[in-house]
Amino acid sequence: QVQFIESGGGLVQAGGTLKLSCTISQSPARVSSYALGWFRQAPGKEREFVAGISRNGRNRLYADSVKGRGTISRDNSKNSMYFEMNALTPEDTAVYYCAADQRNILIVQPSREAYDYWGQGTQVTVSS
Repeated sequence: QVQFIESGGGLVQAGGTLKLSCTISQSPARVSSYALGWFRQAPGKEREFVAGISRNGRNRLYADSVKGRGTISRDNSKNSMYFEMNALTPEDTAVYYCAADQRNILIVQPSREAYDYWGQGTQVTVSS
């Protein structure tokens, strides 16, 4: 069973910055074998891809909605992935999930179906 510890959510003012962390409860060697991603789900909407990073960190992919505002990174030695996004708007309000893809390890897949393991999510609310 893969467990994720997500943190950094909460209430943020519009125009502010979001910093999310996701730590995976497996060995560094195991975690470094996954491509990792962030998704989000707003009320009444489907879960959508936000950003993803390949296992070696060299390939990154962003949704158009966060491109230029968000940065995904990972530290395999700490079993962790991060996401920082600025210029927040109320449209960024959602539950943010981290996910691990154990199959597509060198490329980043934006589809939910590509990810095998999911965190419980952390709520981010952007106030106007």
